[in-house]
Amino acid sequence: MKKVKIYSRTGCHLCEIAIDRITSVKEELNFNLEVELIDSSIELQQEYGEQVPVILIDDKVHDYWRVDLDRFTKAIKN
Repeated sequence: MKKVKIYSRTGCHLCEIAIDRITSVKEELNFNLEVELIDSSIELQQEYGEQVPVILIDDKVHDYWRVDLDRFTKAIKN
């Protein structure tokens, strides 16, 4: 089963949209989802800063800012 992680920030509108879009296909595509706020991690803030949301699939960066559901779906199915 694939593992999806989303790095997010508190109050991030793009993050909320990305989380909603990915959550909408979670049951259909059957993957584990974890959302982690970078607010309390200096290391994650330095690494990703304003690039959030950052979407990782199996610990590899898949996308930044916006979610292309077709591209995301293909990545999960592969």
